[in-house]
Amino acid sequence: MVYCAKCGIQNDDDAIYCKSCGAPLHGSRHDHDRARDKRCEEECAGGKSSRGWALFWGVIIILIGLTIFFEVVLKEMAKTYSSLSWVNTVQWNWIFAGVIAIFIIIFGIRVISRK
Repeated sequence: MVYCAKCGIQNDDDAIYCKSCGAPLHGSRHDHDRARDKRCEEECAGGKSSRGWALFWGVIIILIGLTIFFEVVLKEMAKTYSSLSWVNTVQWNWIFAGVIAIFIIIFGIRVISRK
């Protein structure tokens, strides 16, 4: 037996509509799930269709990788190759830290402004 979500009357298992109030017996749960999914897309971090967080972490990982490349790899290469001596004159860690900080601030403002 199926109970009507609207009026609570008991109906037959194969009934499509409530015999008392006429409300649909099947599909109301699906509509509730759809409404919940839509609300999650709007309220949850990033939502289902948003690629914002993936983009955010992707950029952060790339910037950290570039920092390691410039601070470790190029500075070690500059010890061997004199043409790379300019690498030691630049403070790469401060440049990339500043870029990461600006990116985080911009992304945070974007997230806050969507709400």
